[in-house]
Amino acid sequence: MSRKITLIATTLGVLFGLCSAAQAETENLRLGIEAAYPPFAYKTADNHIEGFDYDIGEAICAELKVRCEWTEMEFDGLIPALKVRKIDAAISSVSITPDRLKSVDFTSSYYRLPAKIAVRKDSGIQDIPSDLAGKRIGVQRSTNFDRYATDTFEPKGAQIVRYGNQNEVFLDLLAGRLDATLAGSVAIDTGLLSKPEGKAYKFVGPDYRDANYFGMGAGIAVRKHDPLAERINTALATIRANGKYDEIRKKYFAYDIFGE
Repeated sequence: MSRKITLIATTLGVLFGLCSAAQAETENLRLGIEAAYPPFAYKTADNHIEGFDYDIGEAICAELKVRCEWTEMEFDGLIPALKVRKIDAAISSVSITPDRLKSVDFTSSYYRLPAKIAVRKDSGIQDIPSDLAGKRIGVQRSTNFDRYATDTFEPKGAQIVRYGNQNEVFLDLLAGRLDATLAGSVAIDTGLLSKPEGKAYKFVGPDYRDANYFGMGAGIAVRKHDPLAERINTALATIRANGKYDEIRKKYFAYDIFGE
């Protein structure tokens, strides 16, 4: 009799453990983010993450009635972390590109902005790409900006210098170790041009929107064939319809960034 009781207790314990694990999984959505790309994600003085991406993620979690569990990492680690199941989704201004769609799925786009080049006003750089020959262009490693600069500007004689995050690019540009940077227009405006130390810099050249490189907007990356994408899309549609998206957007931007 005691063996039967022990067996039943053990079975119940296993089932309880499985139920608890499943419940814990549904209560948390593990989100990866790079917190060095203001105003989309950045660290405050007290070491908390804030920004447009972060707030959108929190709004999605609220709609899904789950708790956001944030993991901060470098941008080039987001998709690898997603593929090995360290995170459930990456919300970090990840552009939806044909190349990335080979390995992960995306939700619908939640914003769309062009890429731009910034240089010192007295640099003499005006005609793109001819004036970039022999110049050092800083980009964030493993981004669409990196790919575009490597494929388009490097063959024209530019030297592409890669960094872990965009803040490092700005620091070297300000220090004179770079001649230009290619990045998202808002990231450059917020992280460089709108700051006192950035007054000597300007945008130059066209808007870059080539979908093969800069994608179809920024989406939330999930694993291939994960139904989570549709759940997040439903949440995104809801916060667009009920005004929450616009409430968040107005905290960071005075203009519409959703795109077409």
